[in-house]
Amino acid sequence: MKIEVVISNIVKQPDIEAIVNSANANLRMGSGVAGAIHTAAGPKLEEYCRPFAPLELGAALITPGFQLPNRWIIHVRAAHYINNTEPDRYLAFAIASLLNTARDNGIKSIALPAIGTGVFKFPPILAARITAKTLVQYEKLTPDIKVARICVTSEELRETYQSAVDHERESAVKFE
Repeated sequence: MKIEVVISNIVKQPDIEAIVNSANANLRMGSGVAGAIHTAAGPKLEEYCRPFAPLELGAALITPGFQLPNRWIIHVRAAHYINNTEPDRYLAFAIASLLNTARDNGIKSIALPAIGTGVFKFPPILAARITAKTLVQYEKLTPDIKVARICVTSEELRETYQSAVDHERESAVKFE
């Protein structure tokens, strides 16, 4: 799997089959990534999601992309870093869930945001480490996923995530 870390808007990934929404429990518009995705996808997304709420911690749900250039949206729910117990475990579950959902639906390319680092208050370094570790661990379990693009909003976040990916890649090579 090619893991890319780019400074880019998650809703502007036309070459990617599925984008990932860092969703709230109610699968509603919200702010941040969820707001941007719901706005770009159009009102049918929230209507479609309603019967599936609440989304459990660590769970994933796939929906059509509606007005997005992407065929699919994979919604995942990370824990709130301050308000939930074991938030790091649930972030890893959420990433594993989105990868399994992509695999199960034949999706070959995904774009994900810095899940948990916005309203869920995850420290970026911790979120980057968990994201990178889970992506690298799941490469063998999800060989059909060719591209995982992490879309971030700043050079500082790009460096944080790229460093975490590089570290996990080096660690994986040492233990093979």
